[in-house]
Amino acid sequence: MSAPNKSYDPVEVETLKPEEIERMRDEALAAFAAADSLDALHEAKVAHTGPTSPLALANREIGALPPHAKADAGKRVGQARGAVTKGLAARQAELEAERDARVLVEEAVDVTLPYDRVPAGARHPLTTLSERIEDIFVAMGYEVAEGPQVEAEWFNFDALNIGPDHPARGEHDTFFVQTASNGGSAAGKGGTDSGLVLRTHTSPVQIRSLLDRELPVYVICPGRVYRTDELDATHTPVFHQVELLAIDEGLTMADLKGTLDHMVQSLFGEGMKTRLRPNFFPFTEPSAEMDMLCYVCKGASVGNPDRPCRTCSSEGWIELGGCGMVNPRVLVACGVDPEKYSGFAFGFGIERMLMFRHNVEDMRDMVEGDVRFTRPFGMEI
Repeated sequence: MSAPNKSYDPVEVETLKPEEIERMRDEALAAFAAADSLDALHEAKVAHTGPTSPLALANREIGALPPHAKADAGKRVGQARGAVTKGLAARQAELEAERDARVLVEEAVDVTLPYDRVPAGARHPLTTLSERIEDIFVAMGYEVAEGPQVEAEWFNFDALNIGPDHPARGEHDTFFVQTASNGGSAAGKGGTDSGLVLRTHTSPVQIRSLLDRELPVYVICPGRVYRTDELDATHTPVFHQVELLAIDEGLTMADLKGTLDHMVQSLFGEGMKTRLRPNFFPFTEPSAEMDMLCYVCKGASVGNPDRPCRTCSSEGWIELGGCGMVNPRVLVACGVDPEKYSGFAFGFGIERMLMFRHNVEDMRDMVEGDVRFTRPFGMEI
């Protein structure tokens, strides 16, 4: 076996020549200085300090040198690699400082701007009032019932003892729905033979409840209804009603009166009460108009010119809606024995209740969608 070649001169190895190592070092430092971003610096780092970089390959040649030559060659390569590492760290620090300074400018937050760029919304007061009324009666054991807004005439009129010649069944009061089979799909004149209407009250839901549920029945029926009224301060062609139906054995007008008193006290406070005035409705017998005590003057303005009340016109009472005992003909139409069961019903407009409860003077404010009207009522849930 031959002995090591002790005459081997590392200077003669091309990659280990001092000028070659200096060239590799200078090229690496120049590449780092030319890098204008951290990504570019990363590419230069891989090219000049990675496992296949010129200095790394030169470092591998040292192992082939004789022992007496390794120290000098290793020193030169190590100094060059140290200078490259130091230059890389310095350039990286510079680029990171530039990046941080740029981010501070580009991503600066102006703390003087409004913190909430999206205006706060609000639930519509008709929705919150309707839900409040529902909660009052659900707490009394009633169920909330719903039905279609496009309704058959039988449910909307016939089953409620509203005869074919009743004025409410005319086109000046009711939207009749025209179907595709009779020339279109719009609501209005010309479609009266379809047998469909936009419901004029939520009473059809009462009929459906009697047909679908087991007796006794205690339901409250809120919902949207339609009538051919012009939009003005006190009328709108689309509005909301809430109706109540109670069918059981032994119910009387006294039960109706107590229910009405509880409702107005829950909505307007203790001490409120109602009164009943005789009236006529086809679907109730006897029938009555229900009034509630004026929630502003509590009746103190009656006969007192020194304390006039604009809310009730100094009458002491405010008309709320219609009510009465369910007409036996309605019970028979729904298959209920009027000899065994009796019941009461009442209904009123939620828009009208909102006007009373919150002193809203113009019904058009409720339908125009102006957030300035709804926002004061807040986000009550």
